[in-house]
Amino acid sequence: MYRLVLILVMVVAASAANATIDSKSRSSADKPALDVAASFSEQVAVIEKNLADGETYSEITQKDRETVRAALQRISNALANAGSVENLSDAEKAKVFNDQETANNILTQAGEDSRVICNREKKVGSHRTTTQCMTVGARRRAADESQKAMRDNQRVMCGNNGCQFSRPGG
Repeated sequence: MYRLVLILVMVVAASAANATIDSKSRSSADKPALDVAASFSEQVAVIEKNLADGETYSEITQKDRETVRAALQRISNALANAGSVENLSDAEKAKVFNDQETANNILTQAGEDSRVICNREKKVGSHRTTTQCMTVGARRRAADESQKAMRDNQRVMCGNNGCQFSRPGG
């Protein structure tokens, strides 16, 4: 993932350099310092491996997984057609940058949600501690479900006779 960010920085730097350097003043000896296409393909392989392992991005949705793969494919096609980042037009660079941002945002959020956090808790009525491990995303879902259950279990019904508490089934 850090390599993808590095590529992103290089694309931005390359577009800024192209804007300031006149193409006629370049000599044929100037070559890019890094073969971006080769390192990008390696990064795609790492991302695909992490998507497939079921642990690194365990909280990613299928829709987000497809979005990331589509963005990476568009970037790969753009780099393959142009040969290098320097050969991309400004519009193509912007599209590549936007696809990188999309992939980075989705993968970063999925990586954060997929972190496993363990807590040691004592059960009520016992002195024995147990370890509860859940992903950040699973904890968030459990908290949301608990809040929903609390809201559903205790509703306030207000009418002409004032407010009354009601419980489901009672």
